[in-house]
Amino acid sequence: MPTPHNEAPVNGIAKTVLMPGDPRRSEFIAETFLEHRTLVNNVRGVMGITGTWKDVPVTVMASGMGIPSIGIYSWELYKEYDVDNIIRVGSAGGLQDNLKLLDVILAQGACTTSNYIENLGIHGFAPIADFTLLSAAKDAAKALGIDVHIGNILSSDNFYSAFDAGTEQNNKWKQMGVLGIEMEAAGLYANAAYFGKRALCICTVSDHLYRPEMLSAEERQLGFSQMITIALDTAAKMEELRLASLG
Repeated sequence: MPTPHNEAPVNGIAKTVLMPGDPRRSEFIAETFLEHRTLVNNVRGVMGITGTWKDVPVTVMASGMGIPSIGIYSWELYKEYDVDNIIRVGSAGGLQDNLKLLDVILAQGACTTSNYIENLGIHGFAPIADFTLLSAAKDAAKALGIDVHIGNILSSDNFYSAFDAGTEQNNKWKQMGVLGIEMEAAGLYANAAYFGKRALCICTVSDHLYRPEMLSAEERQLGFSQMITIALDTAAKMEELRLASLG
């Protein structure tokens, strides 16, 4: 400690970290939801902030865009800071017809077009969420009265693609029941598995791939409160479970 990308002291990062992609969203989450906030990392402007939610320590730190970026930050958090849980809170493009803007997805699994996992020395690994985190998030959503969609998502390496090829591939993912597309979860899930840690991706639908619907940048920034509250209540539950395990 520190690492090339994290200047926080060894005790500056909580056992559970929420990871939005956007540093501005990281700052917004901390300022809106956390008490007793401290900026613990700002290398490359990722805004790592530790505070408390319901008296439970929580860190919020941005991951940047894409699997390579979240791969770096989550690797260092798991390995160097001994973080137990990382919950990605981000946006996804909807694929299924029943998804609406601002719907919340709990990503049970994460398909991917990335070669990141093969660089861990394994071929064909299926990235999935930690079941304890997933169950806690489902229970938190139910307690909050928030309906969620639980299922598979796609972590894509490409935000843009040739129109015809992209549409054809989207049709195939939709046919296989994939709920939406984002760009980070599979790498996060792979790192968690590699280190024997926990990970979950919670996404809010920000646009739809088959309808002309899209949230503005400001709406993306400010309109994800349901997802964030679910994630924070999940963090509180995980701390309760951790303390119970210590006797």
